[in-house]
Amino acid sequence: MQILEQLGLALGLASLAGLNLYLTVFLTGLLVRFDALHLAAKYQSLEVLGHDWVLIAAGVLYGIEFFADKVPWLDSLWDSVHTLIRPVGGTILAMQALGDMPPHVEVIGALLAGGAALTTHSAKAGTRLLANHSPEPASNVVLSLAEDITVVAGTLVMLMKPVLALCVFTAVIIVLWLVLPRMFRVIRRSFEIVRGKWRAVVGRGERGEGARSLSGAAT
Repeated sequence: MQILEQLGLALGLASLAGLNLYLTVFLTGLLVRFDALHLAAKYQSLEVLGHDWVLIAAGVLYGIEFFADKVPWLDSLWDSVHTLIRPVGGTILAMQALGDMPPHVEVIGALLAGGAALTTHSAKAGTRLLANHSPEPASNVVLSLAEDITVVAGTLVMLMKPVLALCVFTAVIIVLWLVLPRMFRVIRRSFEIVRGKWRAVVGRGERGEGARSLSGAAT
């Protein structure tokens, strides 16, 4: 049971970090810092998240992300910058949750945690790209708030019921693996349509310039 609880905590931290790394660290750190979460001996390695400097850094970065995440296309730019940061951060958090393990278990855990964080990050980034093709900004705000609520709820479930979290996050990752290929095919077709429209606009502009040049030469 102890192993399952540690795996649930590790998978939960990695998955939520892919969605919002800074909020995951900040919220978990607050629970540790103010003794709302009494860490069992096997989770003592997570105590570092409650350090003042970790909380300050995570809080400031989450504050920046809170606003950047709600602006169309700026959110996608922010996601692209974090394509490496979130999986690496999720892996580090997961390894902290696993604590001292045999080396081969640590390697496997790091690979799985990185994959889980990359999966949730890809789902978030892909959803934002699709939403940014709509002209209104409300969808970005709704998605951002929904993601934050998901991280808060997921963190509480993960820390209170880690075995349940292991089942839930495993199911979510499997579903995302099935959905992501279709999502990225839709995104690719969207970009092809946008590129085609852009080429048509540029082509009309070039033809217009050419016609004006010929008219000027004739006069």
